[in-house]
Amino acid sequence: MKKALITGVTGQDGSYLAELLLEKGYEVHGVMRRKSVLDYGNAAHLKEKINFIYADVTDLVSLIGAMRTSQADEVYNLAAQSFVGTSWEQPLVTANITAVGVVNVLEAIRRVKPECRFYQASSSEMFGRVQETPQSETTPFYPRSPYGVAKLYGHWIAKNYRESYDMYACSGILFNHEGERRGKEFVTRKITDAVARIKLGLQDKVELGNLNSKRDWGHAKDYVRAMWLMMQQPESDEYVIATGETRTVREFVEAAFACVDIKVSWEGSEADEIGIDEASGRTVVKVNPKFYRPAEVDLLVGDPSKAESALGWKREILFDDMVARMVGNDMRLVTAEQSETRD
Repeated sequence: MKKALITGVTGQDGSYLAELLLEKGYEVHGVMRRKSVLDYGNAAHLKEKINFIYADVTDLVSLIGAMRTSQADEVYNLAAQSFVGTSWEQPLVTANITAVGVVNVLEAIRRVKPECRFYQASSSEMFGRVQETPQSETTPFYPRSPYGVAKLYGHWIAKNYRESYDMYACSGILFNHEGERRGKEFVTRKITDAVARIKLGLQDKVELGNLNSKRDWGHAKDYVRAMWLMMQQPESDEYVIATGETRTVREFVEAAFACVDIKVSWEGSEADEIGIDEASGRTVVKVNPKFYRPAEVDLLVGDPSKAESALGWKREILFDDMVARMVGNDMRLVTAEQSETRD
């Protein structure tokens, strides 16, 4: 039985990955930070199946303890301060967790079990002001946020440890991947939650930033499968994981509202644009410049051909299905919330 250790196990990707590894017969250990209130996050339904270990990626001693306890054959580093917007408000925290945290995990592996395989969750935000389209493993990086810069450090330090210490250290350069477990601070989940609340009469409209930003969106379940495939290869390497398709935030909004039979039309200029429900004439979307980033990333679209040929990976959940899953899940959650309030 293989043993895996996942940092960030309570997040979206961590919980999906834990499910996948359990299905494959792994003994799964998850790193969890000690809090005043016990919080299993997205992994709550797995709490009887995962061996949780209290540790923190900012604390090397605790990670060494986690490695000794788990004796992991594979370590998946998914822990990060992962919200781009917050990285401008908390750049040092972002650097300590998202950048230096990677070194701490690698050092813990090197000191306890250097033959253990390591996966680093890199990000398309490292491309930032893109130097070519689509972006591949050879595209030059140009990060445009403290988060992107921190992810780039983590990406390069993983490669450095691989070459310096002959460690198995691979990186997945993952483009935007969403799902029903995405946090509400992320624009996609903010949209789908708002769509449910607007449909059910609990909210008038949703305020958003740049509607013209283009992203390459896939479903997280497909992307964690790619992580596992990378760790099964004879040699460690870097892989872009993406759909090869790009859509604007505006298109995501339209697709989400379409799931609840609301067709949106647009009026006004870019800075004060509004989206109107064609059937009722009410405003359901409003652009608010406060949600614009200090440095915008206008276009991200990945070239997954290397992952498809070398790993045999292919995304299975299409864009419209992903959006429908998210809206459907939020409709169920908000409806249940309404019932609890009435009770």
